Amino acid sequence: MRNLSHDTPRTLFTKEHRGLVEEGEKWMKETATSCTVVAALIATIMFSALFTLPGGFDQYTGLPLFLHRSSFIAYIVSDAVSLFSSTSSMLMFLGMLTSRYREEDFLRSLPMKLIIGLSTLFFSMATMMMTFGVALMIFLKERFDWVSFPIMLLASVPVTLFALLQFPLLVDIFLSTYGPGIFDKPNKRGRFL
Repeated sequence: MRNLSHDTPRTLFTKEHRGLVEEGEKWMKETATSCTVVAALIATIMFSALFTLPGGFDQYTGLPLFLHRSSFIAYIVSDAVSLFSSTSSMLMFLGMLTSRYREEDFLRSLPMKLIIGLSTLFFSMATMMMTFGVALMIFLKERFDWVSFPIMLLASVPVTLFALLQFPLLVDIFLSTYGPGIFDKPNKRGRFL
């Protein structure tokens, strides 16, 4: 079908929503840029923490001094998980920055990248703080065992703040991308037609 100006519905939609696409592109790029910086900082910190192990190395064997402690294994695992998830987050946000930003990209591709990027960024922050807490526990276990718990509790504050600030955005994006559409109306039984 065509209107009086001989435009198809798709062409008319594109003309009418051009400004909205430009605003969406600007917001996505700003969000992806700032999140890429945070993910890169976390990846850098976690990479360096992997080679500056708590307790140091044995001068004769070169093995870590705390290698046989279970808390040291927790340190290594949480550090590696944080490094991998922050790198994944960085790649998702870089994928957003290099996108073509066509109208079709705003339906599935860009929201999916944003959901994965924010989720892996949150996960990398949480495991980074877990690495911090385990390192403190390794250092303070012998002398100040009681200090570890309050410090780990305080370390959870930034992760909680990030979750509280970003979770509503994540839910909105998820529901608008994968939830019922505007044409799906629930019937009397609560099911969608």
